[in-house]
Amino acid sequence: NTYGQLGQNDIVSRSSPVQIPGTTWSANVRIGEALPGPTLAVKTDGTLWAWGSNFRGQLGQNQAPAQLTAVSSPVQIPGTNWSTNADAAGGNSTRVMAIKADGTLWGLGYGGYGSMGLNLPDAAYYSSPVQIPGTTWSNIAVSDYFTVATKTDGTLWAWGYGSYGSLGQNNLTNRSSPIQIPGTTWSTGENKMTISSTNTLAIKTDGTLWAWGSRYMGLLGQNSDGSYSLGGVSSPVQIPGTTWNQIVTQNYTALASKTDGTLWAWGYGDNGGIGNDSIVSRSSPTQIGTDTDWTKIGSNHYASYATKRV
Repeated sequence: NTYGQLGQNDIVSRSSPVQIPGTTWSANVRIGEALPGPTLAVKTDGTLWAWGSNFRGQLGQNQAPAQLTAVSSPVQIPGTNWSTNADAAGGNSTRVMAIKADGTLWGLGYGGYGSMGLNLPDAAYYSSPVQIPGTTWSNIAVSDYFTVATKTDGTLWAWGYGSYGSLGQNNLTNRSSPIQIPGTTWSTGENKMTISSTNTLAIKTDGTLWAWGSRYMGLLGQNSDGSYSLGGVSSPVQIPGTTWNQIVTQNYTALASKTDGTLWAWGYGDNGGIGNDSIVSRSSPTQIGTDTDWTKIGSNHYASYATKRV
């Protein structure tokens, strides 16, 4: 709780759950993957709140550099019609992206490498919400230096740091404005798209799963590379299978479920992320157990989570 990210108006760590003030929070809460990342939550009245680290202005309080201190209690980000589609990245490039109910997309925090999508020279930070062009945004995923988002028409867009091919443009070029990734049938629901520091994975409406970016520890799922190489693929490649349902990543490990309720993982295994009682990395999807009643999956920087049907 060094940066007040538990929302208790202090910086004391806790080993048991403590309630954050308020009783009208909606279902979606997002946390910046790497410390020091902010915590985001939307209330049922459409207000967006944040707390924790603020050293890039990502809490949206319109502050000067000298005022960018951590906040240990929820503070409201300006606006009253936020949807539950919000995401954040942590680390030195900490940034917040959030969608409003009218389909507009807004950003806060770090703006380097074009990661804010404003077609402007790099900026140190934005401490008030700035609008990214477009009015039909539906889902958002934020990584260290780049952003990927879907629109309601099934198109997929990316901008920011492209050196690992993570923008899916068949090149390694940075982009400071949203650019479309090939295809018009990308799924737009929850856990249909995920990004790591160097990769993007996304599901299409036909149940196929696609990946691009670095090959690091086999995260592309091509059964071809499980090494520490960051060399990658800059256009989408299909991961075997046609019934994928959800996808998340954590620390270069992918966790995915299929429509039959099975659970699969691949990529970096040293932290036990493959979930098969080993610390071996895998470059192809590996089924976790034999159960077929997995319903929802999630992850943070070092761990994966899943719920089962009761």
